[in-house]
Amino acid sequence: MRSLLVFFLLFLPVISAAAQSTSPAGDDYSGMYTFLREGEFVQVTVEEKGNVSGFISRFGDSENDKNEFLDQFFESGKLDSNRLSFTTKNVHGSWFTFEGTVSRGTGNKPDDEGYYVIRGTLNRFQSDADKKNTTQSSRRVEFKSFPRDVSP
Repeated sequence: MRSLLVFFLLFLPVISAAAQSTSPAGDDYSGMYTFLREGEFVQVTVEEKGNVSGFISRFGDSENDKNEFLDQFFESGKLDSNRLSFTTKNVHGSWFTFEGTVSRGTGNKPDDEGYYVIRGTLNRFQSDADKKNTTQSSRRVEFKSFPRDVSP
């Protein structure tokens, strides 16, 4: 009985390492996703400890930037399990916050559109020239991942 216990204790690390190496890797939600309009997108990069960086690339819609391409970088972002949140920096008096989830979509493999889907509530804030908040809009959104380049 004692030799069985010693055998088990000696090979436990080997068995544990083998089990860890064969377990599936966690989902990597990093990538590009659709945004509100055709041609717009969100870039999400999951970093260490659940930190998230990225940006929204969208067409301007104010009088001063109508149809110009604007990049709004994340000021902060977090991924906890599959719960995603981010806040963008203010660009031309407008910024966004997002709260929602990221999960598997309808795509069968990473190089399919919609392999991952981000769903949740997108809030848009706008301020006037005096930097006073003038409007806030909120809407439910669904952003689909763009196909990934999975070539070696």
